[in-house]
Amino acid sequence: MLKGKLKLPDRLGSLVNGFEDRDEESGGSSSVFDYGEELEIIQPNGSGSGRDSEADDEGDKEEEVMGTRKMKIEEEPNHKVRLKPDKEGFTPVSVNEVIEADEKRSDVMYELSQKEINLEKLQRIASTGLPDGGGVRATVWKLLLGYLPPSRDLWEKELTENRLKYAKLKEELLLTPSELARMKDEAERSNEHSGEGIVNGPLRRHEISHEDHPLSLGKASLWHQYFQYTEIAEQIDRDLQRTHPDMKFFSGDSSFSRKNREAMRNILLLFAKLNPAIQYVQGMNEILAPIYYVFSADPIEKNAANAEADSFTCFVRLLGDSVDHFCQQLDNSSVGILSTLSRLSELLKANDEQLWRHLELTSKVKPQFYAFRWITLLLTQEFSFHSILRIWDTLLSNPFGVQDMLLRVCCAMLLCVKSRLLSGDFAANLNLLQHYPKINIEHLLRVAQELSPDTTSYRLSL
Repeated sequence: MLKGKLKLPDRLGSLVNGFEDRDEESGGSSSVFDYGEELEIIQPNGSGSGRDSEADDEGDKEEEVMGTRKMKIEEEPNHKVRLKPDKEGFTPVSVNEVIEADEKRSDVMYELSQKEINLEKLQRIASTGLPDGGGVRATVWKLLLGYLPPSRDLWEKELTENRLKYAKLKEELLLTPSELARMKDEAERSNEHSGEGIVNGPLRRHEISHEDHPLSLGKASLWHQYFQYTEIAEQIDRDLQRTHPDMKFFSGDSSFSRKNREAMRNILLLFAKLNPAIQYVQGMNEILAPIYYVFSADPIEKNAANAEADSFTCFVRLLGDSVDHFCQQLDNSSVGILSTLSRLSELLKANDEQLWRHLELTSKVKPQFYAFRWITLLLTQEFSFHSILRIWDTLLSNPFGVQDMLLRVCCAMLLCVKSRLLSGDFAANLNLLQHYPKINIEHLLRVAQELSPDTTSYRLSL
């Protein structure tokens, strides 16, 4: 595993650019679920894309942070309950699904109330999807990512220590040299005055060395080191402006959205400075967004106020599992992206050789043409934001690791549009997979969880 030793080339930029305004694909209906048949393609809500529909669901600050929506419930025949938000186009939900959701919430809350959390049970529950609201997802994700220990008695201690460490890192690496110098002067004056009263005499003048001058070009200069990251900071700012532009939580000129972007900027810039061989790569903002959004929605005020610090550590933990994919020097190694794409191909072959032959041999649509973005960005560009949260519940709860379940989901994405792929040529299939249609997420994840691993060349991530 690469740990900040090799410089990470900016390879995600070309994958991200051009997809901000991508159209959601839609298709026809399908028959009963089967690996050999295509799942029903759900038409996007309204006339916009998946992200456009997400924007309709996003309301004011409270809706963004707390995840609440005002809905009316009306009984329908066949024991259906239609949840009717202020906007049209919400998918009907059965009474059984409502009951199951309540039972799941009760199960999660029970596990979280235990003095010692049973992570295996929590993983099983989370794999089927976590309930929205109440801060449940925020707490469970922190546990699944190892940020919180299983023992509840240690939570407060761990959170306090990690948040203090983050504050110290920000002070050391994100403040300008002049701000640091001012803070040191204030600390020194405070120490001199404490218990001794005001010291008489003229104010002291501080000599500024050549190395500490803002115009110094010396490599040891604090200002030179600070300005080295100016271009990276500007790139981060540009990317954050494009992060889910349909959601008020991230986009707009309100103080609320600006505060959120500033927090994410701090996280990404701090990561770049702590990992000079990797720095910042376009697309990292997309991976950070779900984490920061979920942690900011925690109804516990103290947790929401520390969402930035908590998100930083969890972002590092999540990204550490796949950083080797971004290093060109490791492409041909066992941990490089080509090896991972090969594993995806073998997994598809083990589960549907007909589809594998058509893609690899007939239409010649190689995994690197479409799955590189799927894997490196953890599917954040392929689905609506709400669907991403649901998919990540399953990814993070997989006992064999995020990458194992990620490959399963990628393979399931191919199986779920099998009929369209088999009837398509290179251009049609490439367009379909680069603009993946909106489908039933629960069906997709069920297919992924039921896949048979290839025991000859497909290795689980331990």
